[in-house]
Amino acid sequence: MSRFIFVTGGVVSSLGKGIAAASLGAILEARGLNVTMLKLDPYINVDPGTMSPLQHGEVYVTADGTETDLDLGHYERFVRSCNNLTRNNNFTTGRIYADVIAKERRGDYLGATIQVIPHITDAIKAKILIASEGVEITIVEIGGTVGDIESQPFLEAVRQLRFEMGSKRALLMHLTLVPYIATAGETKTKPTQHSVKELRSIGLQPDILIVRSDHEIPKSARDKIALFTNVEPQGVIPLIDADTIYRIPSMLNEQGLDDIIVDKLGLDVGPADLSDWEKVVDAQLNPKHTIKLKMIGKYMDLLDAYKSLNEALLHAGIHTHTRVDVDFIDSVEIEVKGTEMLNDADAILVPGGFGERGFEGKVAAARYARENKIPYLGICYGLHAAVVDIARNLADMENADTTENNPNTRYPVIALITEWVNEEGQTETRDEDSDLGGTMRMGEQVCNLSEDSLTYHIYGESEIKERHRHRYEVNNNFVPALEEAGLKVAGRSADNVLVEVIEYKDHPWFVASQFHPEFTSSPRDGHPLFTSFIEAALVRKNS
Repeated sequence: MSRFIFVTGGVVSSLGKGIAAASLGAILEARGLNVTMLKLDPYINVDPGTMSPLQHGEVYVTADGTETDLDLGHYERFVRSCNNLTRNNNFTTGRIYADVIAKERRGDYLGATIQVIPHITDAIKAKILIASEGVEITIVEIGGTVGDIESQPFLEAVRQLRFEMGSKRALLMHLTLVPYIATAGETKTKPTQHSVKELRSIGLQPDILIVRSDHEIPKSARDKIALFTNVEPQGVIPLIDADTIYRIPSMLNEQGLDDIIVDKLGLDVGPADLSDWEKVVDAQLNPKHTIKLKMIGKYMDLLDAYKSLNEALLHAGIHTHTRVDVDFIDSVEIEVKGTEMLNDADAILVPGGFGERGFEGKVAAARYARENKIPYLGICYGLHAAVVDIARNLADMENADTTENNPNTRYPVIALITEWVNEEGQTETRDEDSDLGGTMRMGEQVCNLSEDSLTYHIYGESEIKERHRHRYEVNNNFVPALEEAGLKVAGRSADNVLVEVIEYKDHPWFVASQFHPEFTSSPRDGHPLFTSFIEAALVRKNS
């Protein structure tokens, strides 16, 4: 039977609860345990797929095509046994209520009055138990902060599970802030005391406290916290701001967090081998090279919108011993000021996105990279921008566009499949039981690479699997003309219908993909496409 560690947060949000939970998972995995992780989000959206990246940050996509919270990205990057999380590993209040209401409408409750307790809490517990099947340790992170009205059903479900399982199968780890008041020169423990008091008022006593601060927390303050929160002194673990998040597994291990958990859960395992993480930290903090990369996006007000992408670039830097200095540029700025701001770029990256705003800036950036032989990586919308550029400027398709932005364009080089019209005047279809025309193409799918392509050389194999999140596709009716203009189709879908990867022939490194390779990059293993991209930037800079 799986053992459970429930992770909650208090005082303020953005304390790094997800990073702390992922780091704990990495440590326990390093001790030989099979770990899975869950994120329970208290908002009422069924999933984050329709939420603005400016409000919520990145929408992460799992291999099975589920749109999830960005913390699942942390889990998969930190814990190798979590690299194929599914829809069972992230659910929201909205998802729980939608499921319960659907069952009520079917009559599954036999006329009972539906209530938060037991029906909502039972549904939460059932989902947690389903996700824990077959693993030794299940780490469950509860979103939000203790005291939020939205998270109360989740916390009640946790209380019930702890009571049902007993202390040898379920622990509670609580993160709080311990602020340092500079004018008084004092570390304040009262916010943590009040946060734990709030937890205890709903029947939850933490076993471990992770106390966050930007200053060292003296032992006297930790002892005071232990006394007033009824937590053993060794269970009050300080976690000071780190120079890199990839040092946190070692920091928590040095504080004895995993020893406490192993002891409390009665586990017989060896010590943690964190040498892989030490190599990652050393490579990140001691680079031998530096390159300047320009990222042309449209959500630059909140860089969490590109969280996995930024991490993938960092991982590529780790594996090439390179500091990747990313200059984030709003694509609207390029539309207004022109491409001069790209003059000092060693590489240009155009990431995914939706909607018309800023698209012309992305097209201009793709053209600039193509004409000036600057290494270019386009992801999803970045592929669309590159195709539109080649169509307009090399294939004599004046005002070519994507139908997402211009439904009436004469040259719809990017369009929904239902908008493609073949030579017989018929709408194109696919030979599979899925309607991709007006819906998202989601999750891990097979891509077949052409063996004479740069992309094949990068991956080293002809069949790869990467994750998707998009609606619009390259319109096959225009591919022959685009190929005559210099575009190369380097990869297609498993059925050989949809364009997955393009390259530009007369260029040292110009690659764009429909899929999102950033979702499968990790600090210890990197990702071949990003590593090759940064290597190409180094070649350009040195030449």
